[in-house]
Amino acid sequence: MMNNDDSFIREVNEELRSEQMKAVWKRFGPVIIGIAVLIVVGVAGNVAYQWWENTQKSASGDRFMSALQAAGQNNLDEAQKQLEALSKDGFGSYPLLARIRLASLKADKGDVAAAVSDFSAIGKDGTIPEAVRNAVRLRAAWLLVDTGTYEQVAAEVEELAVPSSANRFGAREALGLSAWKAGDYAKARDWFQLIVDDQASPSGVMNRARTMLDLITASGKLS
Repeated sequence: MMNNDDSFIREVNEELRSEQMKAVWKRFGPVIIGIAVLIVVGVAGNVAYQWWENTQKSASGDRFMSALQAAGQNNLDEAQKQLEALSKDGFGSYPLLARIRLASLKADKGDVAAAVSDFSAIGKDGTIPEAVRNAVRLRAAWLLVDTGTYEQVAAEVEELAVPSSANRFGAREALGLSAWKAGDYAKARDWFQLIVDDQASPSGVMNRARTMLDLITASGKLS
């Protein structure tokens, strides 16, 4: 008798659950279906976007490599044309890479003023990661060591010469060389001495700084 009662209770419970599910589905079924459709559409859309994004990146990468190949073959005008186009309509990080390579290409062609202008513009673009901006500012400064004034070099990298900057070694060397070239031996000595006193300075930079300090001392300009 007990078994029959248990069986009857289970059947009643199952029937109740079935009726509850029917009621829930009747009330919320369209909403559930709508959510399911949205999920499917969202997943499909994400997959489609990823495919499109990868396709665009691949196409821009091919264009960038084509420009580098043209430059490697000394076809600088063609390389410049391709890089200029890629900097405007490329995808992902390739427009920025094109801008940087284009500035270097201008320097290679002898248009140092244009190269410095491009590097400086990139260095001031707040939408670009700081590490990249600092690197291109340092590149501009090194070009200016040969072609510009100390003030121009300082405007690019003096704030990078502080102890907390990862770019301080190159910045200090550029500033020291620019000051030495301008005939300001005291300022040049100070910058090179900072390099020598910084135990984290790379050996090559430190050795060059010591050589410059020896040259400044031997010149007798500070006596």
